[in-house]
Amino acid sequence: MTQPPLAHSPAAERNQAPILAELRTLLAPTGSALEIACGTGQHAACFGAALPGWRWQPTDWQDTLFPSVTGWCAQQGATHVQAPLRLDVTLDQWPAEGPAFTTPFDLIYCANMLHIAPWECCSGLMRGAARHLGAQGLLVTYGPYLEQGVPTAEGNLAFDASLRAQDPRWGIRAVEDVAQEARAAGLQLAQRHALPANNLLLVWQRAQ
Repeated sequence: MTQPPLAHSPAAERNQAPILAELRTLLAPTGSALEIACGTGQHAACFGAALPGWRWQPTDWQDTLFPSVTGWCAQQGATHVQAPLRLDVTLDQWPAEGPAFTTPFDLIYCANMLHIAPWECCSGLMRGAARHLGAQGLLVTYGPYLEQGVPTAEGNLAFDASLRAQDPRWGIRAVEDVAQEARAAGLQLAQRHALPANNLLLVWQRAQ
């Protein structure tokens, strides 16, 4: 019986290589990672295969794409990627079903969620990261951002307008606003990396 084609995100395919290059510089050879908003699963499969010393736990708020997540991982031989779980960042318990996580994560990774989710998801992400990161753990977020004193690319301005037209609760977030939520949760911005197509990879850690 022919399997249905895997869900595919062109953006995930384009950005996974530059993101992986940054992760290689940030991460130890081994560790445990929690991915928030894993979507199609392309990042989980790519990073899981490329970082064999890492146990990768993909999650998303709905399970409709979970067959795609497991399919991509199987296709790429990402054997250290765990079965995806439902996780709502706004809830106090992670994941949403079953027992809560009890072992701290060395990495919490979230790509392209903040601008297509209500603001309370940003608050929830920071609070949850503070609960579940190890003492030296990192929260890595990726996507388009607005920055004070930095001109915004025309493409990002148009993208922001289109997002807000779809849902007024959406929109590209200002780094300064995200940092404020991080501080409220006990985290701080540690590194900023500019990536292709006017995206940023931001690294957050526990406040010193």
